Amino acid sequence: MSSSGGEMTNAQLFQQIALLRWLSSQTEEDRRILAAVTGVQVGRELLNRITGQDKVDAYKRECILGISEFVRLNPRASQAEINAEVEKRVLVFAARVKALEAAPLF
Repeated sequence: MSSSGGEMTNAQLFQQIALLRWLSSQTEEDRRILAAVTGVQVGRELLNRITGQDKVDAYKRECILGISEFVRLNPRASQAEINAEVEKRVLVFAARVKALEAAPLF
């Protein structure tokens, strides 16, 4: 996964450093380091796909940002209107998370 600016993640950078080091040296030690770094990255991605945690985090951010945007655009909204918007956004968040349970892993 890349960051929003298109840069490599830390895990991708470590993997590329290990790959570059192995390509330069071709030593068994550097091959093992590359294999270990790649294994950790693959394991992390598999866990993320199984748990769906990255999607849950994204849905949570969208929910919070949506509520913030509503409040910003409606500074005179009553507490009842704000509560209704929060409830609506939380229900959408919950439905999206629930849908992850039925989604295929890959």
